[in-house]
Amino acid sequence: MIDFSLIETLRWQPGDGFIRLRLHLARLSRSARRLGFQQPIDAVARLDAAVANAAGPLRVRLTFDAQGRIEVTSAAFVPLAPDTNWTVRIAETRLDSTDKLLRFKTTRRAVYEAARAEYTSAEADDVILLNERGEVCEGTITSIFLDDGNGMLRTPPTSCGLLAGVLRTELICARKARVGRLTLADLDAGTLYTGNSLRGLIRADLLRN
Repeated sequence: MIDFSLIETLRWQPGDGFIRLRLHLARLSRSARRLGFQQPIDAVARLDAAVANAAGPLRVRLTFDAQGRIEVTSAAFVPLAPDTNWTVRIAETRLDSTDKLLRFKTTRRAVYEAARAEYTSAEADDVILLNERGEVCEGTITSIFLDDGNGMLRTPPTSCGLLAGVLRTELICARKARVGRLTLADLDAGTLYTGNSLRGLIRADLLRN
């Protein structure tokens, strides 16, 4: 029995609508197909209804389960300032690269919650998880990117055990990022960024214990 739902977390802006909507819908549809779910044919209508009376930026969360049920919730959202720097740390919790479900955004989040709980919000804005081989995977709520001086950001492949984030997909398609394995030594040698579709790309400083 499938005991989880798929998730898409979107940003809605007055005048712009849903940011990266096409990529979010494509990922949701692709994930549903690969997991044997129905297709989320009512997703757009449900999203539009959730923002019908909105006057300011929103964080909109859509869940879709194996029975085809869609739930949408929204909350006010304050975008990060362009010069925001996040502090990130490394989790002791590890990801299993053979767990194929890590490549989908689902409500099964125990491993991410365990990693996040290793540090307080004052100690870290996000926490980076490694896999069993010590390879960099992702943050608990973000994808990881490294500027190693080669002109394109580098981001880990999903085969390491991580989600194909929507911002990550956009940057790869725009040839602003390329896929490549990352180690902790790589992070120390380049400029680190983290990010997701809700918040965009964020400069990050890695603090080691």
